[in-house]
Amino acid sequence: MNRTIRRLSVAAVVSALVLTACGRGDDDSAGGDGSVGPGVTEEPCPDAVDESKGCIYLGTISDLTGAFKGVGVPLTAGGAAFWDYVNENGGVGGYEVNVGEFVRDNAYNPETHQQVYSEIKDEVLAMAQSLGTVATESMLMDSDAEELVVVPATLGSNWYFEDRVLEIGTSYCAEAMNAVDYGVDELAADSIAAVHFPGDYGDDAMVGARIAAEERGVEFTDIQTGPGADQQAAAVKAVVDSGADLVVISTGPLEVAAVVGGAVQAGFKGKFVGSIPTWNAALLQSPAGPALEASFLWATSFPLWDTDSAGFEAMRAANGDQTPNDYFALGWTGGYIMKAALEQAIENDDLTRAGLLEAAKSLDGVDSEGMLPEGSANYSGDANDAAVRATQFGVPQAGASTGIAPSVDFFTGPTAEDYDFQEACYLQK
Repeated sequence: MNRTIRRLSVAAVVSALVLTACGRGDDDSAGGDGSVGPGVTEEPCPDAVDESKGCIYLGTISDLTGAFKGVGVPLTAGGAAFWDYVNENGGVGGYEVNVGEFVRDNAYNPETHQQVYSEIKDEVLAMAQSLGTVATESMLMDSDAEELVVVPATLGSNWYFEDRVLEIGTSYCAEAMNAVDYGVDELAADSIAAVHFPGDYGDDAMVGARIAAEERGVEFTDIQTGPGADQQAAAVKAVVDSGADLVVISTGPLEVAAVVGGAVQAGFKGKFVGSIPTWNAALLQSPAGPALEASFLWATSFPLWDTDSAGFEAMRAANGDQTPNDYFALGWTGGYIMKAALEQAIENDDLTRAGLLEAAKSLDGVDSEGMLPEGSANYSGDANDAAVRATQFGVPQAGASTGIAPSVDFFTGPTAEDYDFQEACYLQK
């Protein structure tokens, strides 16, 4: 694989239980005579559909109580529903997959992430979800993670350069580039602002917006802000003072409500485009709801809830009568990536961590039944060539399934189309 490996400083959630059952990591495989690694047992999974099959244990570390719990909780539930669906339909080779026994909460704190990873690292083959860029980077620096395959719940552009991380979707950086190009080409914008959290997520989006503004020859204003809905007065003033025609915003949902609602109330006439972690349908019921419906677009590279495809049909059926949630759909979507890697490792007769990594590195696409963006899951190619660059916009709309209705179909702007990714965007801050 041509990627450079860089060690840089990812409904109901099933309770996390520490298992010490015998047989996990044994060299006997229910799926064949090949090698198996930690988290693989010939014994069936708890609550197995077919008790003649072995079990593959995958870990999940997400934000279940912190700033991004509105993302982490439904994401984790969607992932669990996906693997239930897979197990009910025959599993993966001679195995079923369990993602419920080793769920941990990082409360969106890198130190906590590292701590809970240490609790489960010897019990899982790979990570089905890891939320938070810095937290995931820290985890990957562990000496026991040198061959650990991870599906990240983070869209940092740094993942283009890490073999072990099976990134999905368009990065925050490229997403922001597309937002700026849309503003220039469709809104005749000649001034851009970026409101963002400091650090990997917010800086990745800010740098993307700045690169695009420079490429398009328009004015750019960088507005950094911190967490807290009641801490946005300075950001609101900076947005209004900037006079920007379009604002790329990369915070959490509560900060979005405060900034958009406050700026519109103060007379701001520009448009806002929010990065993927900014949306929560509950915002429509907040005092900022009317301002969001009038001025806000949500950027995402993933098809929306009501998409007509086999994958979405199965996902919606699994969701049942629970409130539709786009992050539940994203949790389900990420499962296709890990499933393809596991199937290839089993075909190669090497279900160790090293074998799974080699299998993942050989993928040049997967069948996601219409749920992944076009061009996803090319892990065998050069990092720049494999980068997904498309974005679509949704608009807040009461009555839409997830509070977001399609607005602008998938497109790739000229900046993202031509950009040569050689390092993580946020390193260019």
